[in-house]
Amino acid sequence: MVKVEKGDVIKLRYTGRIKETGEIFDTTDEEIAKQAGIYKENGVYGPVPIAVGAGHVLRGLDEALEGLEVGKKYEIEVPPEKGFGRRDRKLIKTFTLGQFRRQGIIPFSGMPIEIETENGRKLKGRVLTVSGGRVRVDFNHPYAGKHLIYEVEIVEKVEDPIEKVKAMIELRLPRVDANKVIIEVGEKDVVVDFTPVKDEVDRGTLALGEILLESDLKFLGYEEITFKPNVEELLKPPEDAEAEEEVIEEKVEEGEKTEEVEPAETTETTEETTETTQEEKPTEEREEGEEPKEEAEKVEEKEEKPKKRTKKSTKGRKTRRTTTKKTTSKKKTKAVEEKEEKSE
Repeated sequence: MVKVEKGDVIKLRYTGRIKETGEIFDTTDEEIAKQAGIYKENGVYGPVPIAVGAGHVLRGLDEALEGLEVGKKYEIEVPPEKGFGRRDRKLIKTFTLGQFRRQGIIPFSGMPIEIETENGRKLKGRVLTVSGGRVRVDFNHPYAGKHLIYEVEIVEKVEDPIEKVKAMIELRLPRVDANKVIIEVGEKDVVVDFTPVKDEVDRGTLALGEILLESDLKFLGYEEITFKPNVEELLKPPEDAEAEEEVIEEKVEEGEKTEEVEPAETTETTEETTETTQEEKPTEEREEGEEPKEEAEKVEEKEEKPKKRTKKSTKGRKTRRTTTKKTTSKKKTKAVEEKEEKSE
């Protein structure tokens, strides 16, 4: 027997109706939605993932889920104050008929309307009456003051940490395939990489989803949350993002060129220097265990210089080759003179 506790991630089936009238106003079942006339073409149906206590459903339903068993069906009654709220008479406003007509609107009783306040907030309301040049509009929620009845079934309790993150993605971004998202979970940190799916969803929608997800993941206990790409990158104008990618590509290309050129030159220089040393080796005989000091210094110089070789190394090789040949010629001349002296 598995019971639900606050903080658990679950998958929930439910159908909500108004107690007073029996009207169905919300459901996770596609067939019931069609029968009730509330089906939406772009709606997402099936068990909905939520975190118990996070406010993903109405407060009265959220609180009632604690202690229920997985796999069982329940009927839960939610009072107005824990549902859509009690009716507030202050939210019933009166306008002049002229205010509507100036905007090309002819109001009638029951007509749904939407107005924008001075601070940019949009309010949805319903026309109550049109009389004597006055229009009364109710901005209370349509189900305010109503008692609600929910038929619920907890289908599953999610235990795996990565699956919990996927469930929250499914809740906030139902059009995103959570299985394609790369998720890394630590004890108190989580990384959510949307890169594989970032081109499959509107950037603004993805940014809003990340903002909501951050709140959900903090509720689950994560302290450090990283998104890739993050909100700032998603909201950056397209031209700025493209320019930044070009700069990165150029830097990568420059780095690759540098890595290819330098080792090639160094290797070539070393090989040519070795070849030169072998070709220019003096031909006269030396006594055993004796090596001219001058030539030994030149060998050391040839071993050290390739390490410091730059693009001007060709010029250096020519100079060294000429010097070596001259030195060899002098030694040959000296050797000939010594032989002549011995002959005399």
